Amino acid sequence: MVDPVETLFRLILGAVLGGIIGFERQSHGRPAGFRTHLIVSLASVLIMVVSDEYYRLSTLNPDIIRIDPARIAAGAITGVGFLGAGVIIKSGFTIQGLTTAACLWIVSAIGLAVGSGLYIPALATFAITFFALWTLRNIEVKVPRLRYKVITLTTEPTVKETEITGRLKDAGADVGNIDYEMDRVKDELTYHISITYRDTGVITRVVEAILRLPYIKRFHLRG
Repeated sequence: MVDPVETLFRLILGAVLGGIIGFERQSHGRPAGFRTHLIVSLASVLIMVVSDEYYRLSTLNPDIIRIDPARIAAGAITGVGFLGAGVIIKSGFTIQGLTTAACLWIVSAIGLAVGSGLYIPALATFAITFFALWTLRNIEVKVPRLRYKVITLTTEPTVKETEITGRLKDAGADVGNIDYEMDRVKDELTYHISITYRDTGVITRVVEAILRLPYIKRFHLRG
């Protein structure tokens, strides 16, 4: 049996490492924050401690009980997968919560490592994870990334598509797919135009260009 002091140390260390990563997530307004990460890490430590203890008991008399410690750990990772799915939100082209879900997963892995007494791998993984969240975040923000939007325009049927797409391209947007919707009762033609861009100022220029078009009846921007 693992010494009670050693077990207590593992539980506290797992809670501290998970709590620190959770604090970073909470400071950025993420749904799974300090307490969630702390509890996930603590639970993983306990699961691994219990798994190791049952494995030790199985070695005393293999004819009575046989335990594979890896199976309990695998169950913990599966359970964390459900928690991770709960923090992922999809809105249009945007998906939020992937980093937080990955944090829950890595926190569980750190807890399992601490519970197994693998302190150096656990601490190394914690340090790399925290560096990626805290330091690389500032670098990632400065890297221009491709963004997506869908523009819905309602015009008169006589308006040519090239007239609209030309204005969007002049504003700096790259035009992708175009879907059409015709309403003969109202005598209206609706364009659903997908655009991509990297410069955040493109959207401002696109809106200004559309507002200057006199034949636009309705305009909607989403992404």
